[in-house]
Amino acid sequence: MAKITRIEAWMIDLKPKVKRTDAIQSFVSQETPMVRITDSDGASGIGYTYTIGTGGPSIMKLLEHTLLPALIGRDAGEVERIWRDLLFLTHATTVGAITSLALAAIDTALWDLRCRKAGLPLHVMAGGAQESVPLYTTEGGWLHLSPEELVDDALKARADGFRGAKIKIGRPHVREDVARLAAVRAALGDGFEIMTDANQAFQVDEAIRRARHYEPLDIAWFEEPLTADDLSGHQRLCASTSIPVAVGESLYSPLHFREYLQRNACSVVQVDVARIGGITPWLKVAHLAEAFNMPVCPHFLMELHVALCCAAPNARWVEYIPQLDTLTTAPMARRDGRAFPSPEPGIGIAWDAEMLEKQTVPGSSLAFG
Repeated sequence: MAKITRIEAWMIDLKPKVKRTDAIQSFVSQETPMVRITDSDGASGIGYTYTIGTGGPSIMKLLEHTLLPALIGRDAGEVERIWRDLLFLTHATTVGAITSLALAAIDTALWDLRCRKAGLPLHVMAGGAQESVPLYTTEGGWLHLSPEELVDDALKARADGFRGAKIKIGRPHVREDVARLAAVRAALGDGFEIMTDANQAFQVDEAIRRARHYEPLDIAWFEEPLTADDLSGHQRLCASTSIPVAVGESLYSPLHFREYLQRNACSVVQVDVARIGGITPWLKVAHLAEAFNMPVCPHFLMELHVALCCAAPNARWVEYIPQLDTLTTAPMARRDGRAFPSPEPGIGIAWDAEMLEKQTVPGSSLAFG
């Protein structure tokens, strides 16, 4: 089997194309650590991860000092073994966001390499369960927008084929949230899905109260209503409302998802391939959710999640937030409100080598082997 002979890493800092605000933050930057792994056959794969504005240099340091040196000489095809060995190597910092995000950059690179050598696209290599997945957009539902602006954007999204839109919630008073959601529902009708996202803004009493006000609007889900570590709070909320509760973007271990599923603390699984630690654990969570008869609707990273969703039979939605367009030669394919995975071997992202080099943060580049 081919051994890993060379590893390169670097970081890119992407700026969002529109102003993005939610109940707790403003999304001003996407730090994007990247890893290229080359084996003794000369084949290579590229993986990546991200942070929202902070933490990127910490991920790069963990890669530099701990994770990447441990890869030289390893069998590149043993993706599961490598992921577990690296997880153990970082047991002092696991479970946590920085460790999971760093593992994801490596794991996605190994899967890219594996798929390329097999001559298969990721969605087939990982399962091949679906040909496409419906899309909803988040790019026009930010918290600072007025009801009129939300309606205008939702109408444009529907005209562009989208089947739903996410509206950020968490305005100072529940009546403000209701007014914004009601405006979109009145303008778009019952056939257009409205997802809501509180970004962990509420305490459990307020989440229960707001859910009661949201129920008549027939929203698709109530996303991240509470801090992700408040498991009992999510149980109380789920028991008190008919609205599906969505969690996952702030969970960093398959065991965390197991606890939520076993305790009836969610209804929608939003596992994020970067924050869970890569494709290897993402697939475990997706199949765990399948065993509980729950849908997977992943958070962000649509260019990678489209292939993973098409690999999983219980994936229901792909979230549309374009972010990699300036780094690729071809955008994610979408037609008639659905996302389609790339048929090319690999994880499905057509990186633009020139732009990757041009947008690399000065001083961030690393090389081993």
